[in-house]
Amino acid sequence: MTDPAAVERDAAEAASAFSHPAVAPDATAAYGEHPDQVVDFYAPRGAGAGPAPLVVLLHGGAWRAPYDRRHVTPLADFLARRGFAVANVEYRRGSSLPHQDAEGPVAGRWPETFDDVAAAMDALPGLVATALPQADVRRVVVTGHSAGGHLALWAAARHVLPSDSPWRLPAPPELRGVVALAPIADFAVAEDLGVCGGASAQLLGGDPHFTARLPYADPAALLPTGIATAVVQGRQDIVVPAAVAESYVAAAAKAGEMVGLTLLDGIGHFPLIDPAADACAVVAEEISQLAW
Repeated sequence: MTDPAAVERDAAEAASAFSHPAVAPDATAAYGEHPDQVVDFYAPRGAGAGPAPLVVLLHGGAWRAPYDRRHVTPLADFLARRGFAVANVEYRRGSSLPHQDAEGPVAGRWPETFDDVAAAMDALPGLVATALPQADVRRVVVTGHSAGGHLALWAAARHVLPSDSPWRLPAPPELRGVVALAPIADFAVAEDLGVCGGASAQLLGGDPHFTARLPYADPAALLPTGIATAVVQGRQDIVVPAAVAESYVAAAAKAGEMVGLTLLDGIGHFPLIDPAADACAVVAEEISQLAW
């Protein structure tokens, strides 16, 4: 049973993270015809001469429809004020309606969620040239929170997908690195812990698809990537417990790859995307270490 004090702290952290008003982008561009196939762009604030590194931001929310990119616009603005160009990516998520086998709206769509992230990443260099010319596409860092952390890790691992995957890249993506924030990075462990009400299994279509689709979707199965990777995680996270990130990091080590893991004491799930929290400054620093 979860400690009532931990639940209270988590609620307070969530309230703080979601208290900030949404920040309008400087530009928006579509990478497909569906209304969710769009990217919001934030120009670097007060940047010096020369192009700024591009941060690709993938929001969380358990891949469920009620949670869209608006809740991370304060983080996008925070990063823009740190001198980054930011691309806040939207993608198709699960239904807004409860599923008969799910607690609340079903998580994600197979294959549309993955179709969209792959398409957005592939389209970004062209979109940036017009919508965000201040961005340096030679210095790209992908970051994401929770379910978005999963998608960030997956986007950086497309070159190691199975050969029959439609999303496989012939070579590693041109990224400076990935900073995954409390990511759902190991689906087997996440399911064992009941993370987000079984969202990982729902994303893959549930039984009997879950096991068969793991090699195409689970970051812990897509190693090594050869892409510099850092994970930032709150030790007191009760939404996506630290054990999920630790299992991913251990899987990377077993595959011969070192993944940086920053565990923040006294921190839960939401301060990582809360500009009012010290943890958000840690996130910006981790991105800076890879980008500059």
